[in-house]
Amino acid sequence: MPALCRDCLTTFDDGARCPACGRPRITRHPELFDLSIAHMDCDAFYASVEKRDNPDLADKPVIIGGGRRGVVSTACYVARIRGVRSAMPMFQALKLCPDAVVIRPRMQVYADISRQIRAMMEEMTPAIEPLSLDEAFMDLTGTARLHGHPPAVMLARLVRRMRDELGITGSIGLSHNKFLAKVASDLDKPRGFSVIGRAETMDFLRDRPVRLIWGVGQAAQAQLEHAGIRTFRDLLRWEQRDLIARFGSMGNRLWHLARGQDTRRVSRDSPVKSISNETTFSTDTADPDLLDGHIWRLAEKVADRAKATGKAGRVVTLKLKRADHKLLTRRQSLRDATQMADVIYRTARALFDQTAHASPYRLLGVGLSDLCGAEAADLSGDLLDPQARARARAERATDDIRRKFGEDAILKGRALR
Repeated sequence: MPALCRDCLTTFDDGARCPACGRPRITRHPELFDLSIAHMDCDAFYASVEKRDNPDLADKPVIIGGGRRGVVSTACYVARIRGVRSAMPMFQALKLCPDAVVIRPRMQVYADISRQIRAMMEEMTPAIEPLSLDEAFMDLTGTARLHGHPPAVMLARLVRRMRDELGITGSIGLSHNKFLAKVASDLDKPRGFSVIGRAETMDFLRDRPVRLIWGVGQAAQAQLEHAGIRTFRDLLRWEQRDLIARFGSMGNRLWHLARGQDTRRVSRDSPVKSISNETTFSTDTADPDLLDGHIWRLAEKVADRAKATGKAGRVVTLKLKRADHKLLTRRQSLRDATQMADVIYRTARALFDQTAHASPYRLLGVGLSDLCGAEAADLSGDLLDPQARARARAERATDDIRRKFGEDAILKGRALR
């Protein structure tokens, strides 16, 4: 059976260990060198970066996220063993793991590392579809002649380079379509390399839960369970027309995925639709000064991500959740796209001032959408605000100082509220 050593990249046929280096980190599969659709997912990316940059955290549980009523962005595997999961409320995570080190995310740092990983991928194939900073699909069809090695070898080389050059580990899923490649990348994390071949697709899926399908969340799972669908075997009992009649377009997708069919191509530079950030307060508040400080901080975080990813947006969104959990969303279209914190803040603050404040708030969010490239951002300035250009120059200078001396090297007064 074809085999690959993930440490030294030797290919061979038999043996429990690599014949070249003697190590046991082997991936073997009958179709290993015939498949070319891959999904790479960094292992606990944000937490891994923090541990890399601070070796004292190496053996400690690390959670990336906000305050006690915020949510977990990601957690290292030490924390995950204790039950901590992404999107879990922070108070619940700290109950499970009270000794965790909680760190605020550093989006600029993560974006910089993401760009370096993307550059490594670009050396392998132009067909890359990023899903976020830490994961992407790749289509390596036809690249074996260019590189002199099959895609599996090049993928193993990619994660080895990530480890050696960036100190970041990742897991690979390799298959014959995007759906199965993404499923495979989750099978053996961290530092996994899993393969789902064509011949085994139906046997592999048949008894798996439908929650394996990317995009089937709790609400969709409840709908499916109500219809008696818990596994792929259950889905296979349904006619295509009946699934469509019951679940609409999702039913058609489910019918095909139940058979391991996914005709979506790896789409290069699939557009990110929005950039946003939000915070959940430890105590509900109606204090306008406190809320103003949070609007500025969130606007700054959104701007940092926009600048880090070379994006700008034409629509600013303000999200407010009241103490009674009623959600309010306000949007404002801009004349020109922006990536400037000052513009995002002033627009979001105006939206806040236009909102009737009937009760305290438990959550505040700021977002930027209708995205475009940074080259189309902040071109004309504001003729009604002659100080806008001066503030933009000051913000760019602030960005330079923070890049050189750290994020806390310079702060606006309103950020201290």
